[in-house]
Amino acid sequence: MNWKDNCFAALDAEKMFESSGHRTRFKELLDCYYGYPFFTKGLCKCMYMSAWDEEHFCVLLETLTDLSLGRETTTTEMRIKGDALAEENTDEESYVYHFSVALLEDAPFQLDETVNLSPGVRYLIQRSLRAAAIIDRI
Repeated sequence: MNWKDNCFAALDAEKMFESSGHRTRFKELLDCYYGYPFFTKGLCKCMYMSAWDEEHFCVLLETLTDLSLGRETTTTEMRIKGDALAEENTDEESYVYHFSVALLEDAPFQLDETVNLSPGVRYLIQRSLRAAAIIDRI
């Protein structure tokens, strides 16, 4: 089994997918973009998080499509877009984009308990941190 298949199997075995849609969206992203030169474990972590819902999935898919069409070899443009989206938003969505950039860069991130986040967003970040730890072990 290759890394991509091991990654998906490990996340699935740990019951990290919240719904069949989350599972399917993540698998589609992984299958489609695993072979590109810009693919990293950090990007895989972002894929997990963005596959959580249709809206964030579409944002990431558009960005990845642009990277692949531009024959990019790094995720620098994606990080720049993530930083811009974080600045455009002033609510918890900004925090989510800052978190996604940290995932992308494989930077350490600790959920700040003092930040006012809805229970759903807090749960998303906690689960994404757990998925990131699983991905790091593969």
